[in-house]
Amino acid sequence: MKTDKIVAVLAAVSGAAAFWRMECRGRVGLARIDPLISPGEVSQHAHTIHGSSGFSETATYDDLVNANCTSCAVTEDKSAYWTPAMYFRFANGTYQLVEQVGGMLAYYFLYQDDGNPTGQIQAFPKGFRMIAGDSLRRNYSIPGASYLQPDPEKSFWASLNQISQNDLSQRAIGFNCLNYARTPEGSLFRHYLPDKSYLDANCADGVRLELMFPSCWNGKDLDAPNHKDHVAYPDLVSTGACPQGFNVKLPGLFYETIWATDAYRGIDGEFVISNGDVQGFGYHGDFIMGWDQAFLQNAVNTCTNMSGEIQDCPLFTILDQDTQRSCSMQAMPSALVNEQVAGTIGTTLPGNVAIQYGPGEATAAHPGPQTTTVAVPTVSYSPGASATGSEYQPGQVFHQLSSSSGLSSSTSSPVATPATASAPAVTPAPAAPSATDAISYEAVRTDYVTAGNVVSEIVVEEAVEYVTVTTATVTVTVGGPKAKRETHMHRHKGRHGHTRRR
Repeated sequence: MKTDKIVAVLAAVSGAAAFWRMECRGRVGLARIDPLISPGEVSQHAHTIHGSSGFSETATYDDLVNANCTSCAVTEDKSAYWTPAMYFRFANGTYQLVEQVGGMLAYYFLYQDDGNPTGQIQAFPKGFRMIAGDSLRRNYSIPGASYLQPDPEKSFWASLNQISQNDLSQRAIGFNCLNYARTPEGSLFRHYLPDKSYLDANCADGVRLELMFPSCWNGKDLDAPNHKDHVAYPDLVSTGACPQGFNVKLPGLFYETIWATDAYRGIDGEFVISNGDVQGFGYHGDFIMGWDQAFLQNAVNTCTNMSGEIQDCPLFTILDQDTQRSCSMQAMPSALVNEQVAGTIGTTLPGNVAIQYGPGEATAAHPGPQTTTVAVPTVSYSPGASATGSEYQPGQVFHQLSSSSGLSSSTSSPVATPATASAPAVTPAPAAPSATDAISYEAVRTDYVTAGNVVSEIVVEEAVEYVTVTTATVTVTVGGPKAKRETHMHRHKGRHGHTRRR
């Protein structure tokens, strides 16, 4: 594939930032518990929960830090990390929990505020809590943007008026199609969950759900009524400048959770997030800080090895995977003890949550089942770009060093390991894509953006990709004649832009 056709090639950013990757190989619980949204009561939908065994429907900072174990790899981290689970709905209406591969990863990125590049990154304060994403969202509403097109180059976001907190929060969600036999996609490249036919044909190793949290803080509130207003995204989602009033830079928290959607290849049905979302716009995550604040500040200041490996920080006490997996919640609410949330669970999601489509918001209550369906067109595969020597940006690929031990909670799979601070690892990066990954392009629109004395021409092209229903992607060679459509293939289109300066 020609490099000038790679989607959303990112502008290089000078400098590099340290990070560490918190492995949470165990799961302390799978339950309808959410102490932020539903304190003291059963929550609407099921969550996969990682971290402190002190997690409960009323969990506080003290509950977490005084618990007897954590399902994460660092003893000193008693934080709570949780996201909605994923289920598969068979054609007969029966639901089954999709296997979660390898627990979850929580990256701690140490990015400076571009508006205050000499400022100190501060540890999360004691009692700090926040949420990223919106469980009720069922659309993509960035002005002038379509979720079917990859994001424009970040240097244009401000000129396109696409840097509101609402815009940035939608670009902080990613659904990465995993296929370890080809160059991986960039993180936060696709902002919705592809439909099953695309997953079957292209995502041989499942799908990775990604979520970036805000990293700019107002410096005073530990929480907010909506668990969001005390924090904000920098203007490039993970990096960039913090907005006015949010001048305290926190570690950039980034969740990754892999689900084995590949286990259902060729089986009729659909994937559903536990909050009744089939498109992914309502994906979200929650965090309660559970570190000793002084210890975490020391780690932020001193654990700056560019490998990203927690083993390279001498402050951390590392737990093996078996120990992580042996940790579980100290107590399950009596109302949930017998609730079926794993395996094959019947004809409704846990909590009787109904599937709800957009574009309007979903309801927090439990409406009757909907019979309408929604089409989910697919952004075509494009290998992510990596920029050695620059900070990580959404849409780029993390490099890797070597593989470590098993990913899966039940089986062993390779784990990608970071190589450099500029490009930490999330998926293995094998050989360049084969001819079967080629995509042809058709120009469909040209936009112009003026920034000072520079006029940039943005050429939006449509990627035409041919995929089989159940096996692999088959495409024409770039620059060559178009292939004829065969009866056993589907034709997918996606758009991307590349830029020429004038």
